[in-house]
Amino acid sequence: MVIRINYQHHQQLGNKILYELAGRGHQVTAIISAPFVPKTSIKNYKPVKFELPDYLKDNNLDFYKVHESGVLSKMYLIDAMRVFFTEMVFNQTTVQELLKSNERFDMVILEQYINEAFKGFCYHYKAHGVVVSTIGTSRWTDIQMGNPISPAYVPDDLLSYSSNMNFYQRLINSLTFLLGTLHFFLSTLPKLNEIMQKYIPGAPHLNELYYNSSLMLLNSHTSINPAVPLVPNMVEIGGFHVSSPKQLPKDLQEYLDEAKDGAIYFSMGSNLKGKYMNEDVRNAILKVFSKLKHKVLWKWEADVLPNQPKNVRLGKWFPQQDILAHPNIKLFITHGGYLSTTEAIYHGVPIVGIPIFGDQEMNVATAEIDGYGKGVSYKTLTEESFGNAVHEVLRNPKYSENVKRRSVIMHDQPMKPLDKAMYWIEYVLRHNGAPHLRTAALNLRWFQVLCLDVILFTAITNYFCCL
Repeated sequence: MVIRINYQHHQQLGNKILYELAGRGHQVTAIISAPFVPKTSIKNYKPVKFELPDYLKDNNLDFYKVHESGVLSKMYLIDAMRVFFTEMVFNQTTVQELLKSNERFDMVILEQYINEAFKGFCYHYKAHGVVVSTIGTSRWTDIQMGNPISPAYVPDDLLSYSSNMNFYQRLINSLTFLLGTLHFFLSTLPKLNEIMQKYIPGAPHLNELYYNSSLMLLNSHTSINPAVPLVPNMVEIGGFHVSSPKQLPKDLQEYLDEAKDGAIYFSMGSNLKGKYMNEDVRNAILKVFSKLKHKVLWKWEADVLPNQPKNVRLGKWFPQQDILAHPNIKLFITHGGYLSTTEAIYHGVPIVGIPIFGDQEMNVATAEIDGYGKGVSYKTLTEESFGNAVHEVLRNPKYSENVKRRSVIMHDQPMKPLDKAMYWIEYVLRHNGAPHLRTAALNLRWFQVLCLDVILFTAITNYFCCL
């Protein structure tokens, strides 16, 4: 079994699945970037590492600048990343050696993120394909699985819309969906096919392999995401990465226990570096914190900040899940990443979101619609706007009540999400790929599923009839 995960927060998800499979006796081979190779050996687990370029090793990309880009720029950036990362991994000596070896696999597990060409591994090993989506459904997941998708109520990940869109938002969302789909299939997929053919000669065109996944596991749940239709081989396992809270280190435990007025946890995730944060934004945030009675834990790379208030404690790393589980945490200030949003709901902590890139704007917009959070635009963040959001969530009990209600929903499941993932992975193995779960939509091309050929035929026919 093979799985590849790109980023630290994605690796957290991948490890849960990999280690659980290994613990159940499956022989797991993981193509994984060098920084995430386990320091100690794990039974039944074999890492095949690849090296990141030097400029990516320390994760020093300024993602705050991405926030300033428009939707089309972000779309092209993601597609460019697809081509870059795909070529980089295929070109690794260790990966080439694996492809040329006599190893055989029953299943290939892939993350759904900028790596569609790795469907070639499934063909090469004649293995069943399982895809793991770290954020739930999207135009990338639904089309390849033949799942119904409607821009009328399913917002694109690159937009800041919730599922409740007005006419203008539905118009922009529909255009984004159409342009993104056309660009992917007419430009990006052919480039990825060239790379795949280069390293796996004789493989069918990626247009064919793209639809050959037996199962897709979605890191989503109706307590986090709006309800959407799903075909039988798309299974929600949202929250599977969340672990039962562990005892905090003594100093953190005492710090939070002594927060009689409550505490706030602030983290912008693993990819957003504090050194790139706009100085005016940072100072505005500090001014708001200085006027609060709450203690603040802020994940930050430095040991001290200019004008740092006494109630703010910095840390280069914090055990986020265990902190959110502490009863004195009253607010989670976050970038709105999907894992952070999931953990906030799991532990029943309302949020203030400062979204920067990817699906974060959509996640924060959903939190506002569902009443468990407030969003603040990074571009226009001031002491007043940030302070208003923080005070609103802290003082209005509806936010805490709504997130606790969603927490109850998340916990009310017939089986644990990780056990559910294991069941369906092993189900696919037991039933030789489970072809009976596939929808007939997978027998059609993407433009046929969208009825674009029918629409074009009707338009041409009507045109000539009117001549």
